[in-house]
Amino acid sequence: MKLMQKLTSLGRELDQSPEKFGVLRDSNDALQDPLELRKRMAEDGYLYLPGYLDKAQVMATRREMTGRLAAEGSLDPAFDPMEAVLKPGLPLSLRSDLAKNNAPMHELLYTGRMMDFYRALLGGEVLHYDYTWVRAVAPGKGTPPHLDIVYMGRGTSNLFTAWVPIGDVTFDLGGLMVLEGSHRLKRLKETYGQRDVDSYCSNRPEAEKYASGEKWWNGWLSNDPVQLQKTFGGRWLTTEYKVGDLLTFSMFTIHASLDNPSKHVRFSTDSRYQLASEPADERWIGQSPPGHGKAGKRGKIC
Repeated sequence: MKLMQKLTSLGRELDQSPEKFGVLRDSNDALQDPLELRKRMAEDGYLYLPGYLDKAQVMATRREMTGRLAAEGSLDPAFDPMEAVLKPGLPLSLRSDLAKNNAPMHELLYTGRMMDFYRALLGGEVLHYDYTWVRAVAPGKGTPPHLDIVYMGRGTSNLFTAWVPIGDVTFDLGGLMVLEGSHRLKRLKETYGQRDVDSYCSNRPEAEKYASGEKWWNGWLSNDPVQLQKTFGGRWLTTEYKVGDLLTFSMFTIHASLDNPSKHVRFSTDSRYQLASEPADERWIGQSPPGHGKAGKRGKIC
């Protein structure tokens, strides 16, 4: 796949040669075959299902989100709120507060087709995390490469992320990309993949600052997706996403996002799913999950 336009991530231009860049594999042909879905997840570390989710539910979710941002004065009033044109200079990124009391979002992510898919993929009753990560990404640089396991590794590692674009996400809006074959990098799993952003060394001088949340590790694997690719190999895979698309991937799949050089906010959600019979990370479960707050910190002797 060779594009005419320049694509960047964290300000670094991506090499679009065939050995460095490609498109996500469409797995809609395997939807009726759970064994094939599991095989592909094991092979690729992700499943991409264009158009799988209900488009009306996605757009209702977007309408709720943009309406709230418009009401708080974050969007440019000269444009329809659904266009999500941010007021110049405003910072915007993680807005998980937009998930609270958001009935369309809850219906989209935690009922119907989404839950049916994960029951088929996992082969049993499914538990979803109660916390929903909502991205309202302002124009600017994208998300650095990382593995999700370092943020939610206290339960089962047989846990999957659902990344859902809340609206069309063209290349100019900065969609998600995954590093091909990265879920099979044993050395990475045994090093970086064993870390926990909320764990700290209780026997070290700055332990109190880490325990209180004054200091923290952000969990990023790298700030340079181009150099990361040179180190680990594989192609960066992405696409131009449409309303209704679903991308799901494992805890050990390296992913990042393209930069957003447009004037629009890029909306997406991250939600997590596992077998109900397996242990869950307590930071993301319950009516008011502690998340990365003080209650989620864990000291250890280093």
